[in-house]
Amino acid sequence: MPWSWIPSLYFVQGLPYVVAMTVSTIMLKDLGYGNEEVALYTSLLYLPWVVKPLWSPLVEVSLPKRTWTIWMQGLLGLICVGVGFVLQLPDVLLATIAMLWVMAMASATHDIAADGFYMLGLDENQQAFFVGFRSLFYRIAMMTGEGLVVVVAGMLAASQGKAMGWGLTFGGLGLLLIAFSWYHSWVLPRPARDRQGEQVAWQEVKVAIASFFRKDQIGAVLLFLLLFRFGEAQLVKLAGPFMLDAREVGGLGLSTVVVGNINLWFGVPALIVGGILGGMLAARDGMKRWFWPMVLAINLPNLAYVWLAFRQPEHWLEIGAMVGLEKFGYGFGFTGFMLYLLFVAQGSFQTTHYALGTGLMALGMMIPGMWSGWLQEEIGYTAFFIWVVVATIPSFMVSALVPLDKDFGKKERSKMAG
Repeated sequence: MPWSWIPSLYFVQGLPYVVAMTVSTIMLKDLGYGNEEVALYTSLLYLPWVVKPLWSPLVEVSLPKRTWTIWMQGLLGLICVGVGFVLQLPDVLLATIAMLWVMAMASATHDIAADGFYMLGLDENQQAFFVGFRSLFYRIAMMTGEGLVVVVAGMLAASQGKAMGWGLTFGGLGLLLIAFSWYHSWVLPRPARDRQGEQVAWQEVKVAIASFFRKDQIGAVLLFLLLFRFGEAQLVKLAGPFMLDAREVGGLGLSTVVVGNINLWFGVPALIVGGILGGMLAARDGMKRWFWPMVLAINLPNLAYVWLAFRQPEHWLEIGAMVGLEKFGYGFGFTGFMLYLLFVAQGSFQTTHYALGTGLMALGMMIPGMWSGWLQEEIGYTAFFIWVVVATIPSFMVSALVPLDKDFGKKERSKMAG
């Protein structure tokens, strides 16, 4: 029965991603590493998602997707346990980053296999019915990672020491993922179409990639995919370190437990509400009607961090309100970005074109994130967050260049097309 595996499958898909992309920055900062190191090394963890479209055909031609899914979950569990051990060693930064990079590779591979298995394990009607549930449990994984995992790590660090606290947390995550791998080995169905790897026509793959770069106004589209999140890419790498850093150096001086609670009760819920609202409005009125409000929403709330850097408030409710404002705007605005990815991917080779779009999006997050920590250490938090607001200008410029379809995303149009 789909209810026995879809919620758990997409919870497992989201958890290692949020650990690699977000929890890692909080962990490394809590362990005492500087912002330049934290931002540079954790930004490199985007690389597997950048190149994911290039190796996804290899997943197609080898083992069944069910096998890939179960094995990657077990591997992710073992890697988490390994991170827990590595954190107990001296001079752990490079070893930890290496382990996290392997985790990112396994997570990106799991994405390919799990999404492919979803399409093989369900008929078309079931795919449409469960799409909201897979999204819901992916978001629950985000709340678990950014909130609960960080809170637990902070509590354990307070009693066991930081390295041991984070080590025990990663060990627990590893055992959880191994348990999910065992569970899925029992409950995942065995669809006939997944008996062996599908044969991929490599010439067709080349044609699909080439056709993406021959799309109308492809130059404007590429700039949009790379620069739409230019400001956000820098903010996201320093938001956690900013809250953890001492007030004497411009931070907010919060504990790891408080940061986790702010994410759990303010940040991620606001992100989810913003994303749901954006999707509902786009479905009602079409992408073009809400495109520019979404562009504003993903960029202007970055001013919340300028406010926090100037005021350095001590009460966590005020901090939570500002974080929630930024996350709500991000959730609402990111809907516009994802809709545009779907719009660009329309036509022949839709799956390949969507994968290429998401890879370029990851590249657009990776490169600005790599230098963000260095820049912050050079100019301080207040000036850095002002720069982040200035860095949203390219987002507005590229948004003005791209072609739009006023009816794309409307329910009525979707029904007619079906």
